[in-house]
Amino acid sequence: MPSVYIQFMKEEIIKSLKQLVADRYLLVLLSSLILISVIFAINIGLSIHPSERQLISNYSAFGVTHFYFSQWFYLFVFVFFGIAVAILHAIISVKLLIVKSRTIAIVFAWLGVGIILLGWVTAVKILDLQVLL
Repeated sequence: MPSVYIQFMKEEIIKSLKQLVADRYLLVLLSSLILISVIFAINIGLSIHPSERQLISNYSAFGVTHFYFSQWFYLFVFVFFGIAVAILHAIISVKLLIVKSRTIAIVFAWLGVGIILLGWVTAVKILDLQVLL
């Protein structure tokens, strides 16, 4: 029984990849999304330096301090975030291409690029704050 399921999934993945290759614009867009994500992960990963200083990790309007601090290794979450967003947006975009329409898949892929760029700006600003503290 498991071998039938594995064979079915293999055929579905191959069919999905063929549809993706047939749509060159979405293929280039998803490749760009993954490339931007890898560059983001390398850039932020190399910018993280171990130190005894703590950095701002949360802000809350409720509470006495408003700013909450964490250790330096909290910044690795941004690296994993960028990679996870790219992979999940690529997978969901291919699924949207198959199930819904090409337009929705393209919009969702561009949304992924926007999220990566927004995360990049946020991570850079947090790293700049770490230097100031």
